[in-house]
Amino acid sequence: MASNQPLVSGSVTLKTQTSNVDRPKKRRVRRARSAPLAHFVPTDANGDDDALLRSESIFGRLNPTLKKVALSLTVIVYMGLGTICFYTIRNQIKGKKTNAILDALYFCVVTMTTVGYGDLVPNSNLAKLLACAFVFTGMVLIGLILAKAADYLVEKQEKLLFRALHMYKIDGEIEVLKEVEHNRVKYKFYTTSILLVVFVVTGTIFLYKVEKLDLVDAFYCVCSTITTLGYGDISFSSKGGRVFAVFWILTGTICVAKFFLYVAEVNTENRQRALVKWVLSRRTTSLDLEAADLDNDGVVGAAEFVLFKLKEMGKICKQDISVIMEEFEELDLDQSGTLTVSDIALAQSVETRSS
Repeated sequence: MASNQPLVSGSVTLKTQTSNVDRPKKRRVRRARSAPLAHFVPTDANGDDDALLRSESIFGRLNPTLKKVALSLTVIVYMGLGTICFYTIRNQIKGKKTNAILDALYFCVVTMTTVGYGDLVPNSNLAKLLACAFVFTGMVLIGLILAKAADYLVEKQEKLLFRALHMYKIDGEIEVLKEVEHNRVKYKFYTTSILLVVFVVTGTIFLYKVEKLDLVDAFYCVCSTITTLGYGDISFSSKGGRVFAVFWILTGTICVAKFFLYVAEVNTENRQRALVKWVLSRRTTSLDLEAADLDNDGVVGAAEFVLFKLKEMGKICKQDISVIMEEFEELDLDQSGTLTVSDIALAQSVETRSS
């Protein structure tokens, strides 16, 4: 088993603190506090933000309210620009048409979601090149922006779904938030499943009532649309149908994408929880103690045992521990095996002088 290998390489050793031998081990574990949230990263003293590694999007540093406004404006600008462009070259697009502006907006949505029915198609080199540009930018827009909006809507529905499922079991906002956070992926899967059913039923009924399709053809058109197959033999052909399609196609295709994403996440989470359950339920052997003994002193402390179990669960690896131990040794300038406020201050002063 991989977990029976040493947790850190031989070059990195864990120093034993002899002065704390008589201190109760349980007290140390209970007094452990969480680290600061990772996204609250302080800026450089000289204001040089480029020195920090960031994984945020271009909207990541905006105020949450401004972020929502920026996302909304981006979608509106894209849809507006696409509508204007396709309206301008409307004579270079062939197919069954209703209203010029509506058809341009409908063609923009069908293009950006990669549904591509074929009821409206480019009929010139300019129209084809424009469609190529909008299909790629549309896919990026859906991936980076509209998917975030979908996440926001799904998370809004999680609490409502949880309250409905546990109406008489849990009271209080804090308890609800804790339970939702613990089973976040599962409730997202439930929520998107319900929304997907709503989209399928709504689209089928609309096609049956407005587009005058039979139920089988209506359901067939819905499935081929939200999965972006878009065979093209059946599509929205009326003016009212295309108005409905502009909103329904956009939200329906994103919902399907989120549904399959959460299916994969639920499966991964279930396997991870099964592994954790197995690790915590199996008996600890002498080989496990040997592998968990980081400093090779024949005794496994609480910290060493926790690290060993986390490695078994797949939550950390040997490389992670090695990097953390190297940072610890760099901060532990007096080689005492412990860190104090004076150690941190001394390390910072040394770093300042060296820079």
